[in-house]
Amino acid sequence: MKLFKKKPQTEREKVAERREEVLAKGRKFKYPMQYSKHKLVINTIIIAFVALVVMVGVGWFMFYKSDTTSDMAYRIAQVIPLPVGKVDDQPMLYSDYLMIYRSNLITAEQQGGQLGTDEDAKSVRDMYKQAAFQATAEYTYALKLAKELGITVSDEEVDQAFEDHRKVGGVERSEEGFLKILKENFGMNAREYRRMLYLTLMKAKVTQAIDKEAIALADQVDKLLAENENDFAKVVEALGDEAVRHESTGGLVDSMNIDGGRSNMAKTLENGAMSGRFLSSNSDGYYYLKLKEKTDKQVDYESLKIEFTEFDDEVAEILVSDRVESYIKLPFALSGEGE
Repeated sequence: MKLFKKKPQTEREKVAERREEVLAKGRKFKYPMQYSKHKLVINTIIIAFVALVVMVGVGWFMFYKSDTTSDMAYRIAQVIPLPVGKVDDQPMLYSDYLMIYRSNLITAEQQGGQLGTDEDAKSVRDMYKQAAFQATAEYTYALKLAKELGITVSDEEVDQAFEDHRKVGGVERSEEGFLKILKENFGMNAREYRRMLYLTLMKAKVTQAIDKEAIALADQVDKLLAENENDFAKVVEALGDEAVRHESTGGLVDSMNIDGGRSNMAKTLENGAMSGRFLSSNSDGYYYLKLKEKTDKQVDYESLKIEFTEFDDEVAEILVSDRVESYIKLPFALSGEGE
């Protein structure tokens, strides 16, 4: 028999008691949950680190041991600026190397058929790899000099070059048709072709800017032409045919001729007239041109050419020095001789 009856709980006391029960149960899991979260974070970091190491290892093997030229490798190189080597401490982009190699190879296969997998085909591929690496070194060196000299190539200049190429030969092609030609013959899309145009224009500007000897020689030609009534033969006689090259069409030729821009210049002149000094369309030298005769679709002219040599001479010297470093195994020595 209970002497004292338990006093009934009020609603407030019942709520407080229930709250304490819930909190007590929660305390049992508080620290174990913190431990589990901590362990989960550590495990995630370890897994991510291992995955990164594996990816780096696979990438290193793919690009620097197996020297792959696959589509996947090219796409990766376009996203990640991996170096294929360096020239004068300037990194050479793997994407540029693969772009040039793949384009040249596709052009060769378009002209002569698929190379196959035999030993001769491997030799051809090795030759194109070598050429692509050296071309990448040239363009990279041009970019380095351009930065030092403050030379730039604008988007507008690239756009204009793209349009000029689309209309080459006087044929008005649609952009869609031109892109199809690029894809089938060079394996390039518009962005890749614009990159190639950018590199080409930059190299051309640098080539012209650094060739002080060609500029001085052109000044001599200007003076001799003025003194000798624009007689090309007398200029060559005074300076020598190694310094100035004298050429003639030998008769009427198509005015759409791809000849460094001379036919286009000839179309703007009257018979017997002479142009002033102008830059060749591929920027490898200066031209002087005298028109002999022209019709609606043909021209006959003679010309003088002063070639740029300084940039090519510098690159040739660099390629056989320790100023160029390759991160891939090249088929031949950079001098062009077999190993």
